[in-house]
Amino acid sequence: MSAHEAVPVSLAEIARIAGVGRAAVSNWRRRHDSFPTRIGGTDVSPQFSLAEVEQWLRDNGKLRDIGGRELLWPRFEALGSRNESGLAIAAAARRMRSPRARTAPPELSAQARDLVAETARVGRKEGPREVFEFLLQRWLETHVRQLSTTPPQLAALMARIALAVRLGPAQDGLTLLDPACGTGHLAAAAVREYDRPGLEVLACERDLALAALAAARLEFLAEDHDIRTHIVSADALRDDPFAGSKADIALCNPPFNERDWGYAELATDQRWTHGLPPRTEPELAWVQHLLSHLKPGGTAVIVLPPAVASRKAGRRIRGSLLRTGALRAVVSLPPGSAQPHSVSLQLWILRVAPDGSAATPPSQDALLVDATRFARPGTREPSPDWDSLGSYVLTAMAALDQPDQEPPQGAVRVPLLDLLDDEVDVTPGRYTTATAEPSRKELAGKWDEFGSLLTDLADHATRLSALDFEAGTPQTTTTVGDLVKAGALTLRAGQQPPESAAPAGGAAVPLLTIADLLHDGTPSGTVPTGSAPAVAEEGDVVVAGVARAFKAWVHQGPPTALGPQLYLLRVDAEKLEPHFLAGCLCAPANGRQAGTHASSSSRVDIRRLQVLQLPLEKQTVYAETFRRLRTFEELLTAAGGSGKELVSDMSDRLAAGGLPA
Repeated sequence: MSAHEAVPVSLAEIARIAGVGRAAVSNWRRRHDSFPTRIGGTDVSPQFSLAEVEQWLRDNGKLRDIGGRELLWPRFEALGSRNESGLAIAAAARRMRSPRARTAPPELSAQARDLVAETARVGRKEGPREVFEFLLQRWLETHVRQLSTTPPQLAALMARIALAVRLGPAQDGLTLLDPACGTGHLAAAAVREYDRPGLEVLACERDLALAALAAARLEFLAEDHDIRTHIVSADALRDDPFAGSKADIALCNPPFNERDWGYAELATDQRWTHGLPPRTEPELAWVQHLLSHLKPGGTAVIVLPPAVASRKAGRRIRGSLLRTGALRAVVSLPPGSAQPHSVSLQLWILRVAPDGSAATPPSQDALLVDATRFARPGTREPSPDWDSLGSYVLTAMAALDQPDQEPPQGAVRVPLLDLLDDEVDVTPGRYTTATAEPSRKELAGKWDEFGSLLTDLADHATRLSALDFEAGTPQTTTTVGDLVKAGALTLRAGQQPPESAAPAGGAAVPLLTIADLLHDGTPSGTVPTGSAPAVAEEGDVVVAGVARAFKAWVHQGPPTALGPQLYLLRVDAEKLEPHFLAGCLCAPANGRQAGTHASSSSRVDIRRLQVLQLPLEKQTVYAETFRRLRTFEELLTAAGGSGKELVSDMSDRLAAGGLPA
């Protein structure tokens, strides 16, 4: 206990350790005189002694299901230094994997060395890989402003593109290069995506702590995959540790906008076969560095800021990349795909011609793909629809070397003659905005579909307008909370699963979140079966408990796990009809009355929502009307979307002179 008596923890950290919400910790503090006293911080953000908090939680039986890893992180954070905490986590990973590895980096303090030893003991009890992944994730979250990482979904997509576009037969044994590997997100994705034995990973990172963490991550992956790794801490541009080595595929998310990248000292470097990168274009140095390391037929995928595609300073190099066939495709990603999240980053797909090929590319064009439309609107932070994005981009890549295969809408083959102008701008949106005009037959089909929607809409409107609402005394109501107490239904709250709960090939169920509802209502993630506290099954009522997305509906389809601020109501079929309950709950006035604040971001207190008190047979009548009202709403939305699309198509045809003379 004495080893971490001075380690401070906040209320939020205590909530994490105990596996409860912060409000519960605040209640403990108010209700229990024995709760530890504040040792620092402020009245608004108090801090407490980790040792005292741990003892209090144990004495009060609140640590029964919590592992030791939760108690470790505050001590890593208390080391103060990002580098030391990162190196300590990497050293602990080595110790957990090999108990005989007693040595630790000499730069670690005595406090950090003690923590490494204790982490190894926890890891042997709770699982080395699980403890390492937990600590790594917390470290990345804590230092998110100082680090630029590649999201796992983007890393997987880049690996799939590289493996699909590489020329040559499928083979056992492949070499991967990542010259700016960070904590190893791209290399780890490639290991998971490559389904053959014998992968060799060459990676370097100039930040010592990041390189150590990347090495630790890949060492754990090596337990399940046939890989060899060589990860070093070095500046790949100034001091290339793999000079002369060639790779089959290369993945890279390099640092952006760095002026001090070695322009002067590398002016005569042999890697610049397409021209010396201007001082203001370090990204084009990384592009040529990757090309210099590719085998014939090898492919590289690199993340770049959008300005690289059009900046005047880089036009000569872009022109050379196009003329030689090295730059095969450019993909514009939706905002939120990676840091910086507000920017629509790009993927450049590079490839070296196979042995025996002519210097000119086999196809005199480049594939430009605008995938920015796969953003998920309505969320505070931009976030792509990864499933749709990945499927679309891979479909577009399938057309790369197939001249007879038409790319999907939003992707276009652009002849080199059109690209090699004074600007040499390879921004996809510049060439993909003009989509093909709909044919006369397609327009007629859209009008037929619109007319059918209007017919159905009019039928429902006639039936709903004929309802005779009585102006008698209001019906009595009850609340969800009272129905729960009476046993008429059970209430469960959804939660965000921890990162460590991500499924790794086992059985999984879809995960629905508020962000999904604000987009299109399709679950965007998955969680392992049995790991979620609230899983909606067919016939359950689901309620979104936040004002900006407030709604209630009867779940249809496969079991679905619910994320934060989503609630599951499972009815007793002898007391409640699900569609009746959902219809009562989703009334806008009901949501406003149960809201906690006036703002759109406020919570809705589910237990305060009102429900009519009616016998079951009467509920059935109401349920049918609620169903018809929901169908009317869906038809209205569909008709609106179809009508807007028709207006857009007709406007394009008219502006192009589509009327007969």
